[in-house]
Amino acid sequence: MTEWSKGFWAMVLACVVWGFCPLFYHLMVGVPVLEVLAFRTLFSLVFFVFLLAAQGRVALLREALSGPHLPKICLAALVISLNWGIFIWAVQSGHVVESSLGYYIFPLVAVLAGVLAFGERLSTLQRFAIGLAAFAVALLSWGLGAAPWISLVLAISFGLYGVVKKTLPMGPVVSVACEVAILGPIALGWLLLQGFGALPDPFPQGLVFGTDLRLTLLLISSGVVTALPLILFSYATRRVGMATIGIMQYINPTLQFFCAVAIFGETVTGWHMIAFPLIWLALALYSAPAIRRGAFGLRQST
Repeated sequence: MTEWSKGFWAMVLACVVWGFCPLFYHLMVGVPVLEVLAFRTLFSLVFFVFLLAAQGRVALLREALSGPHLPKICLAALVISLNWGIFIWAVQSGHVVESSLGYYIFPLVAVLAGVLAFGERLSTLQRFAIGLAAFAVALLSWGLGAAPWISLVLAISFGLYGVVKKTLPMGPVVSVACEVAILGPIALGWLLLQGFGALPDPFPQGLVFGTDLRLTLLLISSGVVTALPLILFSYATRRVGMATIGIMQYINPTLQFFCAVAIFGETVTGWHMIAFPLIWLALALYSAPAIRRGAFGLRQST
């Protein structure tokens, strides 16, 4: 197997893990969202510290946290924490259709962010694709009587996260380790307050962790579920072109949509049935140039 092929399948696996994440977090329905988020943060930190220690790269973590990029890392940590929290809430509240829509919209938000933040230029086809996606969201908002705020928050927060990450001169594993290291004390403090019943109403009192073996093991596993696809993503980006990576990202929301409809039985309205195909068309138009350039690199894999 060539290096390109290894990277390709690593990216497929990463997207499959992300796409089926709703199944994992749905198993923890009943655990307060902020408790899930806090334990996800802490156990991700434990996993990344052990990984960096095994690689002899813990010094990179210390250097990054004491270097000039700390404000940007703090902003990235804040934004990704918001993204994780909204996603967990969406799964537990039966809004996986909306979360999948958010991750379909994200690539187009990322393109728009590139224009606004970095002065990147769009082709006529790309501008049309973004306009078509915006029209689809507006139509869905009008049809449902409210903006799909879950989708928009997920897409915009992840887009902002991507902008910040683009300006950080460090790999994804080290940067995410820094982010959870910053969030770790906040997560631990929250869990201590919840555990001792010191949170104000309407926040929950007492932890689910430690009271139920299955849920406790799931909370511990959340660190691996968070870290594994990021490691695979890092491995893939060093071996596969970014055009291919971008197109393959659509596996994630497609699997989320499948989970929402086929497994969780969420309702898909007529307005969704209009908006989703419009967004799929926008993504196809946006991706067409990369596909024409042979973004999947078939000749490289043979």
